[in-house]
Amino acid sequence: MGGCRVLGQAWGGWRRGLGIRATPTAAGFGTKARHQLQRRGASKPSDPPGDQPFPGLLRSETFSREELVDVLRAAVVDLKGPLVTLNKPQGLPVTGKPGELTLVSVLPELSRSLGLGEQELQVVRASGKEASGLVLLSSCPRTASRLQKFFTHSQRARRPTATYCAVTDGIPVTSEGKIQAALKLEHIDGVNLVVPVQSPSRKDIMEGVKRTLSHFRVVATGSGCALVQLQPLTVFPSQLQAHMALQLCPVLGDHTYSARVGAVLGQRFLLPVEGTRPQRQVLDEALLGRLCLTPSQAARLPLHLHLHCLHLPGARPRDPPIELLAPLPSYFSRTLQCLGLHYQ
Repeated sequence: MGGCRVLGQAWGGWRRGLGIRATPTAAGFGTKARHQLQRRGASKPSDPPGDQPFPGLLRSETFSREELVDVLRAAVVDLKGPLVTLNKPQGLPVTGKPGELTLVSVLPELSRSLGLGEQELQVVRASGKEASGLVLLSSCPRTASRLQKFFTHSQRARRPTATYCAVTDGIPVTSEGKIQAALKLEHIDGVNLVVPVQSPSRKDIMEGVKRTLSHFRVVATGSGCALVQLQPLTVFPSQLQAHMALQLCPVLGDHTYSARVGAVLGQRFLLPVEGTRPQRQVLDEALLGRLCLTPSQAARLPLHLHLHCLHLPGARPRDPPIELLAPLPSYFSRTLQCLGLHYQ
């Protein structure tokens, strides 16, 4: 429990640490945030589009346990006291079935490689499998419990604690707003899929339908795409992908829910969920040209959804919240360059 005793030092150190700052306001894409993206663990500036369409993309399913531990150790953004922050690669599942290679399955080895001894790490907060970005780990159960209570309380109070960056195929009608939808999980053709529910009844809610809410803000637009800041105010699997599909602006690289968006003569509309199955995202020729991708390469396009920022409570009750920032993956930065999307 030695790590628990230095929690105050860890919070204080974070204010001076790498990729993290204290601020009384919500996360943004201003000058400070841009500078943070080039600090430790940041992607190098993207090279001109070439033979590598997805630079920096890791295929974690091909890793051995030892290789995955090495990758995660290299992905550590900061380590202060009992808390470890890392920048998770896209596609790496956090949890899974027994025997599957996941983030949780290698935490004992990662703990030892970071010199934590018997203080095994546990997950406090993490991005989902298909998303990249921040993972917050703790080697102290008391610290983990405190932070999880903070996240739970913030969720109940509808205070955002997580901010994602996303590139969308399509531009939202409004530059900022909230997306509300009742969602449920359905097992369809052997896959769990998120399905929207219109006007859910009390019985629906009792049977697992959840009212979900996200905030979005368009940061930049170009080439028919948008760089969007997303803040989930509820927690539900694939919530952000489902929400953006409902906005007719699926996330770039979403090979599951983008199929629900149809188009005729440039006009987009939602297809019936019942007759729509997941398929590779289809991009028009102009967008493929801007991204310098062939159709076969586009079929492997990674999901452009990145957990960029987490808010943590200050070391003392009256202290401003602390922001943890994770740099964008190289392939994400390359896409922004190709589309001419810039932070404002």
